[in-house]
Amino acid sequence: MSPFSRSSRLWWEIAIVLALSVGRSALYSVLALVQALQREVSLGNQQTSLNPTASAADVWDVLYQFLGQVLALAPVALAVYLLWEPGVSTFRRIGLDFRRFGRDLGQSVLLLAVIGVPGLALYAAGRALGVTVQVDAAPLDPSWWTIPALLLAALRAGLTEEVIVIGYLFDRLKRLGWSTWTIILSTAALRGAYHAYQGFGAIVGNVAMGIVFGWCYHRWGRVMPLVITHVLIDVIAFVGYPLAAALWPGLFAPAPTPMPTPTPSV
Repeated sequence: MSPFSRSSRLWWEIAIVLALSVGRSALYSVLALVQALQREVSLGNQQTSLNPTASAADVWDVLYQFLGQVLALAPVALAVYLLWEPGVSTFRRIGLDFRRFGRDLGQSVLLLAVIGVPGLALYAAGRALGVTVQVDAAPLDPSWWTIPALLLAALRAGLTEEVIVIGYLFDRLKRLGWSTWTIILSTAALRGAYHAYQGFGAIVGNVAMGIVFGWCYHRWGRVMPLVITHVLIDVIAFVGYPLAAALWPGLFAPAPTPMPTPTPSV
């Protein structure tokens, strides 16, 4: 097999994986931002929802929501399968295992402080400046399935983004001859793109997060700390959102003239 055909195969493989996951989300997200900017209502007075609601009275509605989250992990399974090599487990190669769970957890707590607090401040600043869409993160209610559904959504997002954007793309782009910082900046830009539907503040924040996560993966060689951090950030956002809305309604409560923005799934 010639080098050209090997390179072409890798590009086709990357395109397919991204089309099934974060690449598709990035396309829809950018289009959603463009659509939001064309509305008469300002960006700051529009809102979007991260998690679709389900009727507690309809068991089928709840079941479909859970199945949707589980089946959305199929692209992650595909990326893991494609990275698998004879005699070498993908989980060990990208550090998605529990061999160093204590260290991974400690590193994730550090990342949570570095990413989570500034991210919340950036969101608040974006809302104050009117360049960030109102994000309805977690419609909590007393139904038994609400918290498990939100935890599953957080796990799905953490695995999808960190396994594909970091573990998979870093491997494939290195094989194509890309430099480390080109990969870090490119994957960070992709992360910002599929969060574009939330507004410009979210783009800046997620690009910064992507740079930090990419650098950490380059240094540590493990995605597990990144997955844990991502899941914790999402759990805090999904479950802690009602509290933030009650304490700071001007920044977190629903916009006075809500205008829904489509939410691309990742």
